[in-house]
Amino acid sequence: MAIHLLSLLIITLICSSLAMDEEMAELAKMLRESCASETGVDLSLVEGVNKGADLTPDDKLKCYMKCTMETAGMMSEGNVDVEAVIALLPDDFRKRSEHHLRACGTKKGSDDCDTAFQTQVCWQKANKADYFLI
Repeated sequence: MAIHLLSLLIITLICSSLAMDEEMAELAKMLRESCASETGVDLSLVEGVNKGADLTPDDKLKCYMKCTMETAGMMSEGNVDVEAVIALLPDDFRKRSEHHLRACGTKKGSDDCDTAFQTQVCWQKANKADYFLI
């Protein structure tokens, strides 16, 4: 289940055009609801990003990102596991994204929430057309 969840998060964060099956969509919904409840994030910020807005430095949004990344196994102890992210990407997305993901690495912030945010800002800047949040 952790592998399915990690795959789902990576795909939805990097490429919104990939169709998800019903099981993956349900996992995304559960992850979104759980992390939104835990952090108190205003989900309109997430929706705005998904409509093309730049990420905004909102503290609850930062912690929401940390929650989704840690829950999916993409981040641990303040470090993003970029190689695990890359290994789970479908081939066509890997070819378009692996250079950018490696170049971003883990962008350290003032705390783990800010680190998740700074890393995702880098991802968004590197490939805004495909960037998406759960």
